[in-house]
Amino acid sequence: MKVSILNRRRFLQHSAAGVTAAAMAKRHSLHAANKAANKLRVGVMGLGRGMAHVKNYLKLSDVEVAYVCDVDDNRTANGLSVVTKSQEAACRGITDLRRMLDDPHLDAISIAAPNFWHAPATILGCQAGKHVYVEKPGSHNAAEAGLMVAAARKHKRLVQMGNQRRSYPLIIEAVQRMHEGVIGRVLASRSFYNSSRGSIGKGKPAPVPKHLNYDLWQGPAPERPYKDNLIPYNWHWHWHYGGGEMANNGVHALDLARWGLGVDLPQRVTYGGGRYHFDDDQESPDTGTALFDFGNCTAMWDQSSCLRRKHEALPFVVFYGDNGTLTMTTGNKYIIHDLAGKEVETKSQPAGDILHFTNFVNAIRNGEKLNAEIGDGQVSTLLCHLGNMAWRSGSTVDFDPAKRSIVDNPAAAKLWAREYRPGWEPQV
Repeated sequence: MKVSILNRRRFLQHSAAGVTAAAMAKRHSLHAANKAANKLRVGVMGLGRGMAHVKNYLKLSDVEVAYVCDVDDNRTANGLSVVTKSQEAACRGITDLRRMLDDPHLDAISIAAPNFWHAPATILGCQAGKHVYVEKPGSHNAAEAGLMVAAARKHKRLVQMGNQRRSYPLIIEAVQRMHEGVIGRVLASRSFYNSSRGSIGKGKPAPVPKHLNYDLWQGPAPERPYKDNLIPYNWHWHWHYGGGEMANNGVHALDLARWGLGVDLPQRVTYGGGRYHFDDDQESPDTGTALFDFGNCTAMWDQSSCLRRKHEALPFVVFYGDNGTLTMTTGNKYIIHDLAGKEVETKSQPAGDILHFTNFVNAIRNGEKLNAEIGDGQVSTLLCHLGNMAWRSGSTVDFDPAKRSIVDNPAAAKLWAREYRPGWEPQV
């Protein structure tokens, strides 16, 4: 028995994503011949990670940050201060995303709010006629992954996902060379994440700080009482709001793994591990290993969030071919070894987020192909959702890639979607 999970029409087939995105970019550019003198006006939502968005947009010519938006008044004030010191054009500081979506002269929004906001905000942006840059993972759950792609298609908007390594020149080159056979047939990849995160403690009920609009912070998520160890970052480790380390950092590595292997969705997923280091409020594992079986190759993600393993020289992602290996570091660098383990080539260049934002702006302006178009990006994110479903259900998840459905596993399938606060249900 197969449990049908998602309308197939709502989730773009990866094989068609590039063609569709390129055509969309060409049709929905800003028509440079007529608007060459115009600024591209962008609004940024979420001014933690979003300050990197702001600073990168400010570096680009003929781009102005028209809005900075956060539910934290202190962050909004800081964002507004940075912008007004850097550009002559006026910028507004606001609390509610929907207020900037009402502006008919706003061209794009850039979303760096928590995960549970990514898809609802993207869908609202597309409906308002805005192009969208949305941080990874782009969706809180698997159902949202399909909905946001459907919204981009329906409203013919360009949506770029923030997995910025897709714009690193040497990473693009490395993937191309692998696909051309530089290490032979690529059979497997392994990726590693290690850090030294401390305990998040056990939160206590507390008054909501005066500078925080907690009601709007929760937005689409069903309401829960405020506690003192949730905001600004520890929501990542609560399933109600985030996707654990898998959706936080695993999405970067697994996106590269899937890209390098030349695959879409897996046939089988397992994820073993647990919250071992601390007895606190964190619900997601701090240590674990996820395996993704694609039938003719495999990918592994190894997580050690609370122990940096300094004695180990672990790569970010390594690919194993039948004629050698290729290793990618966290930056814009790759190394090739032969089967005997001898280093035969190393290439390295500086890199930064600016490349990814430039690609997004160029796609809007002149039809340049997006490097991380949302249809392709959400295939990578779906790997993370499947891994989390395997861990949370304590099961192996068998998956039908053609039908985008979980096979005979009601416990995992139950985690495909979520409930929403009344009035916040995403509609496409």
